[in-house]
Amino acid sequence: MKIIDMHCDTISKLCECKGTCLRKNDFCVDIEKLKKGNYAAQFFAMFIYLKNGKDPLETCLHMIDRCYVELDKNRNDIQIAKNYDDMVENQSEEKISAFLTIEEGAAIKGKVENLRNFYRLGVRLMTLTWNFPNEIGYPNCKEEFMNKGLTDFGKEVVFEMNRLGMIIDTSHLSDGGFYDVAKLSKKSFVASHSNARAVTDHSRNLTDDMIKILSEKGGVMGINFEKNFLGNDGMSRVEHMVKHIKHIKNVGGIDVIALGTDFDGISPELEIKDAGEMDKLIFALQRSGFSEDDIEKILYKNTMRVIKDVMK
Repeated sequence: MKIIDMHCDTISKLCECKGTCLRKNDFCVDIEKLKKGNYAAQFFAMFIYLKNGKDPLETCLHMIDRCYVELDKNRNDIQIAKNYDDMVENQSEEKISAFLTIEEGAAIKGKVENLRNFYRLGVRLMTLTWNFPNEIGYPNCKEEFMNKGLTDFGKEVVFEMNRLGMIIDTSHLSDGGFYDVAKLSKKSFVASHSNARAVTDHSRNLTDDMIKILSEKGGVMGINFEKNFLGNDGMSRVEHMVKHIKHIKNVGGIDVIALGTDFDGISPELEIKDAGEMDKLIFALQRSGFSEDDIEKILYKNTMRVIKDVMK
């Protein structure tokens, strides 16, 4: 079965650690592991940490350049994709598709022209916030922010991302911001790496009401492998992933479930240690009674649908 993962932080690792590369490394994601895991596509996040004192726009541009350099080195195995047709063409050439994303809307520095320029560079998804307030909205990491919605600029960003054909990502976004996106977006949106709050009570997870709304909008939520979002027992376990998947299916249906591992951005205590071990999840879903069609939807078909519906 093919796999599409909507979120990893591997580019950050490559930028932080000198001498590393995308072909083969000690991280969770590299070309060899993606091939072993039978990946159709990997979404690569340009993660911006606002408190390091660096210019977020320049940092993001540097990360995108590094990503392109690595993709060019491995062009026989992986190729940039900007839409559904690109992904299909890459598959026909037996290449993995790489989708570029931004994790932290502050990268555009409050200017829609920067958003448009990132689109021109190939970015096709943006996580509106990380764990700090920005020009777009507020994170969900503090209770004081949870009910705050999008700013006026944030609403403008939603409209422009719809127009451009960029996927809006609400992971990390405040509850109030999520509801604003749901109200304003004319296209499907996602929570690229978030689980179910009813199963694990963490602000980074979605409530049942949010899951229902996301499903009604035709969006998806990517199961996050972070232990604190899954089960809180010191280990990221496959059984906890299945528990979240079962709950999400009962609440929003099978079409709302996808994968957003958060590899290379999460705690290292992982039962599925890297992208080459995704068969562990497949086997667990099979043992739990999920049909082959349901498993394919979770692994890649649901995300493919959103890519086809939204990206231009």
